[in-house]
Amino acid sequence: MSANDSPYRSVRVSADLDSPLSRWLWLVKWILAIPHYIVLLFLWIVFVLVSVIAFFAILFTGRYPRGLFDFNVGVLRWSWRVSYYAYGALATDRYPPFSLGPEPGYPARLEIAYPEHLSRPLVLVKWWLFAIPHYLVIAFFTGGMRHGWCGGGGLITLLAIIAAVVLAFTAKYPRDVFDLIVGLHRWVLRVAAYAALMTDEYPPFRLDQGGDDPAPAPAATPAPAAPPAPHWT
Repeated sequence: MSANDSPYRSVRVSADLDSPLSRWLWLVKWILAIPHYIVLLFLWIVFVLVSVIAFFAILFTGRYPRGLFDFNVGVLRWSWRVSYYAYGALATDRYPPFSLGPEPGYPARLEIAYPEHLSRPLVLVKWWLFAIPHYLVIAFFTGGMRHGWCGGGGLITLLAIIAAVVLAFTAKYPRDVFDLIVGLHRWVLRVAAYAALMTDEYPPFRLDQGGDDPAPAPAATPAPAAPPAPHWT
């Protein structure tokens, strides 16, 4: 297996296409999602502040504080779920939960492996210099960085609208379009995690399509070992 074909391990993006889907609910999802957009506006402000704090923490200690890491993962999860419900995919009618947690029962899921150590020199350049080629690509996917990480325009939203129109006339969401949309989101979220300093693993220039992420599931942080039982003599 070549380096280009090796699995990307840091970020895992999965999605399930719900069926059946309402033929016409997508016309008003922009209204239904407004409460989430308002909350996410404030969450992303905090996300940026947390990333700045994490930058200095990594620069001086080589570690991303776990509480800050979990918060930023939660913001990305929340954004992904809302995008999946609304005009980033329109692939579920289940209303997104107001939650930063993993929500394994929801059809759009995101996991990011917690890094025990991050490169201190790399933190100075990866979020802008090294990520520039990816920024140019995902700007086309999302309609520009001003629309956020999870799609608010561009190719992703165009494909979602096409799928919704097909759904309205056939009662079926085209599977090929779904696979492509999820693949585009997977690319965007991998870059988001890298640019937010959450991993040193460089995102591949690869469109991994489909709802099942080919990346291995991030390993769980092992629980502290229990103290040895007293030995009586």
